[in-house]
Amino acid sequence: MVEKAIITEDEAALYDRQIRLWGLDAQRRLRAAKVLLVGVRGLGAEVTKNIVLAGIKSITLLDHALVTKEDSTSNFLVARDDIGKNRAEAARSRTQLLNPMVEVSADTEHVEEKPEVYFTNFDVVCVLCCKPSEQMRINQICADNNIKFFSGDVFGYYGYMFSDLGFHEYAEEIHKPVIKANTAGDGEPAQKKAKTEEQEIVVVKNSVEFRRLKDALDVDWSSPENAKKLKRTPATYFIVQVLNHFLETKGRRPCVDSVERDKQQLLTCKEEVLKQCGLKPDFMDDEFTSKCFAELSPVCAVVGGILGQEIIKAVSQKDTPHNNFFFYNGVEGSGLVDKIGS
Repeated sequence: MVEKAIITEDEAALYDRQIRLWGLDAQRRLRAAKVLLVGVRGLGAEVTKNIVLAGIKSITLLDHALVTKEDSTSNFLVARDDIGKNRAEAARSRTQLLNPMVEVSADTEHVEEKPEVYFTNFDVVCVLCCKPSEQMRINQICADNNIKFFSGDVFGYYGYMFSDLGFHEYAEEIHKPVIKANTAGDGEPAQKKAKTEEQEIVVVKNSVEFRRLKDALDVDWSSPENAKKLKRTPATYFIVQVLNHFLETKGRRPCVDSVERDKQQLLTCKEEVLKQCGLKPDFMDDEFTSKCFAELSPVCAVVGGILGQEIIKAVSQKDTPHNNFFFYNGVEGSGLVDKIGS
C-alpha cells in the first residue's frame, strides 16, 4: 500500500483542481508514489504525461533502445534531433518540463538484466512494449512483493493494457436514494403526505482480487467452461496474443520495412496461437495482418489515457479499477474491458 505524503502550499495550489475532484487523501497517496515505466515509445509517452501531470512523487524511465525515425512520429517526449540517442535519456528532459515537482530519472540498461531487487524500489511498475515472457517474469516479482503491476502495448490499430493489483482495497462513491416525506403544514395525515426521493453520495469501501498475467494468457478455450465465454471475449484479445507471439518468437515487432514478409509470418503465428488456445484455424480472419504495423498516435492516446487513469486510481485507492484487460480496436473504434483467466 502506498503511504501518504505531506502536501505543501505550492503543491496544493498546483493540484487544486485534482484535490477538489478526488480529495486530499488521494492526492497525498499520489505524491508518495514511485513509478517505474519500462519502454518509452509512443504509448509510454502518453502514460508518462498522464501520471506526471497528476503529481506522483517520482518516475524512472527504463529503456535500453535508441530513438528511431518511427519514434519521432509517435513519441512526443523525443525530437527528431534525438534519433540515435538513448530513448530514456532523450525523453527525460521533456518529461521533467511537464511537472518540475516530480522527480524524473532515466535508466539506460536492458530490463531483462534487472534483478528482482531492482523492482522492489517502486510502488508501481508499468511494463510496455516488452515480450510476454518478460512481462510475466516482472508480474510475478511484483505479486511476490505487493507492487502494483501494469503492462500494455500498441500494434498499429490495436492496443491493450493489463493490470494486476493483487488484493486491492479502494473507496467508491455511490448514490443512495433517500425517501423524505412532505412536511408542509397542510393538515393532511402523515400517512397521506406525498413522499419525494432524493440522492445522497455515500463513500463505501470495497476490495477486489486480481489474477496474474500468466493465468490470463494461458487459457484453454476448448474447455466447455471457457468455450461458453468465447462469444463475449473481445476479438482483439486473440489478435494481441498473435502479435505477442510474433514479438516473443522473432525478438522484434512487425516492421513497416518488411510488411509482406511479416504478414506471412503473422499468419504462421496465428495458426500456432489458435492451436495452443484449442481453437480452429478459421476462428479469426486474416484482416488484422495489414493493420498492425507501427504505433499510431491516436491509439497510443486512447490506451495511454486508460492506462494512466488506472494507475492513478490504483495509487489513490479511489474508484473501481479495471480488472483485468482493456482492449482497443481502432478498426472498429471500440474499447472493451474484460476479465480473462482463472
